[in-house]
Amino acid sequence: MNITTTIDDTSARITPYGDIDLDTLPPLRAAADALPARVTDLIWDLNHTVFMDTAGLHLLFTPLPADGPNRRTTVTGLRRQPLRLLLLAADLHPATFDLTRLFPDTPPIGAQRTAPERP
Repeated sequence: MNITTTIDDTSARITPYGDIDLDTLPPLRAAADALPARVTDLIWDLNHTVFMDTAGLHLLFTPLPADGPNRRTTVTGLRRQPLRLLLLAADLHPATFDLTRLFPDTPPIGAQRTAPERP
């Protein structure tokens, strides 16, 4: 698997090229672990990831070590199958797989949208 890491001050973007599975999980974790401590925002760019199994859930939802840096982690570029896996996991175990953490612009599950008021 090829992995590209781009760092811009306190933000980092990690882009894996290929599937995320048990074999590719260690190098992906290593890429995230190698980020400088000053990085507070991590974006996983999954535009080039067509398939993700439960290893992807471990990558995105395993808590960081207590002595590690506090990073906000988000995801972009989800393809159809990885998105379906995340939605299924969140549907089955919403407390464990809270997608509002990965997609900060997503309203919490159960939040109702209200129609805009008409003048």
